[in-house]
Amino acid sequence: MSTVASSTAASPADPKLAQAWKSKPPQELTDAEVLAMPEDQYMNAAQLEFFRHRLSSLRGELLRSAGETTEHLREDTLLVPDPADRATIEEEHALELRARDRERKLLKKVEQALARIDSGDYGWCEETGEPIGIGRLLARPTATLSLEAQQRREMKQKMFGD
Repeated sequence: MSTVASSTAASPADPKLAQAWKSKPPQELTDAEVLAMPEDQYMNAAQLEFFRHRLSSLRGELLRSAGETTEHLREDTLLVPDPADRATIEEEHALELRARDRERKLLKKVEQALARIDSGDYGWCEETGEPIGIGRLLARPTATLSLEAQQRREMKQKMFGD
């Protein structure tokens, strides 16, 4: 763990990483290069294009996965005479449908994040207006709240329920 922390801490000081965004197309930037960008470049055109590419790729993966689920459910609709086998297939379908429901919700968040990029709101906390932070956006590109705002929201939910 200390190796990861030290390499992450060293990244911003590396001038090659910090300047890579000036010479590389945004979709070819690495996470480390985006993290190493100067703070005054927060949500510049290169970062926005980097996240647009990442979100578009995620959207493509989710749509492919949904298509595969549909095909898989169609293939397994044959009548199975054994009740145990039928129950197993039905349970697998239920699990697959739950996973797809989670992916459907994520797809909606991805679409909203892409719309925020288009409107110029991406990367800014919708509650406080402060930067969400590159590290948080790399971990969760659909984030709409800064870490502090998210922690406050979770604390309120824990204390008062939904």
